[in-house]
Amino acid sequence: MPIKSKITKKVKKQVKKKTEVKVEETKTEKKPIKAIFTRERVVAENSDASRDLYNTSRYGIILEDGKLQLSLMEGLYLLEKEKIKLVDGRGKKISKEDFILKSQKFEPNFWIRYCVFKDIRNRGYIIKTALKFGADFRVYDRGIKPGEDHARWIIYPVHEGEHLTWYEFAAKNRVAHSTRKRLLIGIVDDEGDVTYYEIAWKRP
Repeated sequence: MPIKSKITKKVKKQVKKKTEVKVEETKTEKKPIKAIFTRERVVAENSDASRDLYNTSRYGIILEDGKLQLSLMEGLYLLEKEKIKLVDGRGKKISKEDFILKSQKFEPNFWIRYCVFKDIRNRGYIIKTALKFGADFRVYDRGIKPGEDHARWIIYPVHEGEHLTWYEFAAKNRVAHSTRKRLLIGIVDDEGDVTYYEIAWKRP
């Protein structure tokens, strides 16, 4: 065999080995974060990856021990994205289906609320709970993180078959007006698709 051919094959093998090493390193970097589902919350391990989730996209809150506490919505979203690996208090793996069933025990309207949460996150917005405002969620403009500026919208998820009274509708408007935020009603259909209606408060 010619010397040139031998050298070419040797170089190709070296390149292949380097490529394999890079692929293995990439897989290691994308290893899901271990998180525990206990009662009504999801707590992710104290790690650089957990802190990165918080710092880059404001998932959850950092606890005093350095762990990341996630809401049920955030937990399911990250589980679907394979960003976390979920286990119970005994270390048993929890599937997406089991997680949804457990979450619905704490929040009967969990799935409707999650459809809106997921859709907003997929659109590139940061969405957080808004219980102190009397709403389901608050949403920040793209590129804005909580603490940098105020939320722009508050959102109420509603199933398409649900009926709102005028009193309930007016109450949601008053909440948005008093907090100086725009009101969005997220209508969720049976397929989980969401249509948004922005409601404005007008004085005659």
